[in-house]
Amino acid sequence: MSAPNTTPATGSVLANLLGVLGMSGIAGVLVAAMVTPLIAVLGVTANSSIKLFEDLPSYLEIGALQQKTELYANQGGQPVKFAEFYAQNRESVSYDQISPNLVNAAVATEDPRFYEHGGVDVISAARAMLMSVMSDSGAGASTITMQYVRNVRVQTAENIPDPTEREIAYEQATEVNTGRKLQEMRLAIGVDKEYSKEEILQGYLNIALFGGTIYGVESAAQYYFGKSAADVTLPEAASLIAMVQEPNAYRLDIEENIPNNQVRRDYVLMRMLDEGKITQEEHDEAVATPVTPNITPSNHGCQNAGGNAQYFCDYVRNVVLNNAAFGETQQERSFNLQTKGYQIYTTLDLDLQDSAQATMNANVPATSDALQLGSGATMVEAGTGKIKAMVQNTTFNETDQTAPGETSVNYNTDYDYGGSTGFQVGSTYKIFTLAEWLATGHSLNSAVNGANRAFNLIDFKDSCNGSDGGTWSPGNDGGQKVGNITALQATVQSVNTAYVAMAQQLDQCRIRDTAMALGAHRADGQMNESNPAAILGTNQIAPLSMATAVAGLANNGISCSPIAIESITLSDEAKTAVDVPPSTCQQAVSSDTAAGVNSAMQAVVSGGTASASNTGTGIPMTGKTGSTDDYIQTWMVGATTKVGLAVWVGNVEGNVSLMSLGMNTIRHTLFRNIMTTAMGMYGGDAFTPPGASATKPDMATIPDLAGQTTEQAQATLEGLGFSVAIGNPVSSAHPAGTVASTLPSANTSVQTGTTVTINPSSGVPEANNIAMPDLAGMTSAEAQSALSAAGFSSGTILEHPEASSTVPAGQIIRSDPPAGSQVSSSSDVRIYVSTG
Repeated sequence: MSAPNTTPATGSVLANLLGVLGMSGIAGVLVAAMVTPLIAVLGVTANSSIKLFEDLPSYLEIGALQQKTELYANQGGQPVKFAEFYAQNRESVSYDQISPNLVNAAVATEDPRFYEHGGVDVISAARAMLMSVMSDSGAGASTITMQYVRNVRVQTAENIPDPTEREIAYEQATEVNTGRKLQEMRLAIGVDKEYSKEEILQGYLNIALFGGTIYGVESAAQYYFGKSAADVTLPEAASLIAMVQEPNAYRLDIEENIPNNQVRRDYVLMRMLDEGKITQEEHDEAVATPVTPNITPSNHGCQNAGGNAQYFCDYVRNVVLNNAAFGETQQERSFNLQTKGYQIYTTLDLDLQDSAQATMNANVPATSDALQLGSGATMVEAGTGKIKAMVQNTTFNETDQTAPGETSVNYNTDYDYGGSTGFQVGSTYKIFTLAEWLATGHSLNSAVNGANRAFNLIDFKDSCNGSDGGTWSPGNDGGQKVGNITALQATVQSVNTAYVAMAQQLDQCRIRDTAMALGAHRADGQMNESNPAAILGTNQIAPLSMATAVAGLANNGISCSPIAIESITLSDEAKTAVDVPPSTCQQAVSSDTAAGVNSAMQAVVSGGTASASNTGTGIPMTGKTGSTDDYIQTWMVGATTKVGLAVWVGNVEGNVSLMSLGMNTIRHTLFRNIMTTAMGMYGGDAFTPPGASATKPDMATIPDLAGQTTEQAQATLEGLGFSVAIGNPVSSAHPAGTVASTLPSANTSVQTGTTVTINPSSGVPEANNIAMPDLAGMTSAEAQSALSAAGFSSGTILEHPEASSTVPAGQIIRSDPPAGSQVSSSSDVRIYVSTG
């Protein structure tokens, strides 16, 4: 094949003349002269007509073309495009990225004297202007430069965000009359002065419409033939240029258009032959080639996004639409997303995303005859807030025609970012109560009374909203019953009653604030509820928020708000950077508190309710299960030091028990498989061990309750973290029914969770009261003899070891009741024996 000819014909008298005098200047003079008689017909003098033409604007401001926005994710360490948005599907390319076949086809067909004139073909224009005056059509004789001017003016109109202003500007740019044609001529002459022929051709071929929303030769070549504009063959180039005259009539993605396109294509090839751009042999071979398009749709919109990332794509779109960094109004932000040519590099890891989606597809069906089943899983990087994976069990469909198992609602995100109002998180919310428990000086080894009972709601402090009255009798999963239990045991076994007892000693408002500081906020945009029931997970929260919270705990208490966008550049030559909303990191809880919570959550995975989620890889991880009553919603959340993961499986609507369907353990399979993959990719280190304050037993001093009612005394003791038992009445000077004494006695410092026995007063002195002997310094055996000698008969002697720096080991430090007190001969006696 001979080399394509892209230069103007030599030997042309007109070309040589314009070369000497300057094509654009000559064109201006000739057009002005040409306009004179035509305007004279309209009743305007010759001098006025020339002045009118000269007064028209000569400078055309060529702004940026609309470009498509492209979304990229990471795959194998490289950015991979998985979605795009556009109003005009255009990818601008440089002149040397356009096949000479396209250039020659355009010039030969649309403007054979392109290289000879100064923007306006005077002879053709004069003929067209005369016809225009006679018909008032204003059409015809448009050179490539004039077409370019018209397209630029249309593009300028279409770049206006306001739809009303855009429509007005568009009508002005496209109205058919002599005035517009004159203005196009004047502007074309100015463009020809300002730009080289190659620059004009490059602009023209990048701006032209090729049917539908396809603009520019690069996008047209990619869409219609699946190749770049640099690689199209001669017949393909002719088919593309054939569309320029009437894009929607000749577009190749409509099968009925193909014969018409071929007719127009063959005309383009004939013009190329006539103009000496191709040989007869090349012409004949191209004409004999059938028009065979290879339609290659783009990933336009989230519904067509690749990489199993349709819901994540929708989240990114909503990030742009909701953030003022991308425009003052949502309308402007939406317009910018489709026209600015953002190159958005997201945080998504496509390798992890593909694996997570495969796990989801294998374990959670999109539909179920028994319930409207939903599931979501999101992973966030600790320390950065970067969303690494976001998967769902349904198919993304944002059209009005959705089938079962299809929805546009993103279960993983808040309402403003995907349409979901979240789901009750159950016992996963206990980690926030535990954080506040540790932050207020309690420890993992602090004991509480986990017995089933009615709690008085007035006893729960809530500095946000105040306390309510009434009683509440929460139960445990499976009817589990416990007594005194440590906070660590309560976490490992997820004991509701113990956690309610813990919360009774805390400010419910602070529990709420701790959750929200870590990122676990309600998905509907409201403040978290702070009533006592909230500690068992009644707030409706999205998986993304719970993943953020556990990642924050894993990051030594520093929680980083989730981000989906790492960086954005424009698709201009300079790759101009665009500011993106950053992740905001804050010390949500102290590092000591986080270490304590993480330690407890590690125990949950290693031997507690989350054992089924243990990956068995040996990489340290935390975890916490959660479920609502009857397993309507089920959760598993946890983290390594690198990533946090939240998995939800439950009812989108309705209240069908997942346990009754055998689906209550699916969350563990999802969590285990996704986390195992993440561990292989990101690893994980040992968690910071908790300090002494998080593991020391809580100590509290028993107050002097003598004379109070037993109900008052019980409430006081339980508020301090003690369990309470009511002993037998004893005689005392206090009124009957009030407290006579406690065991251990008043002003004694003992570990919280200890059972304190209240001895009510009988109010009637007994004749057999005796004085308590002084047992200090005695051994246990000597004490028993002394008590027997003093007249103690049926009481029980209880030994309690206690460290002492002054009393030798094995000797009694003190007794309860204390020495010298009057007590019944049948009273129990507790002796404190020194351990040295």
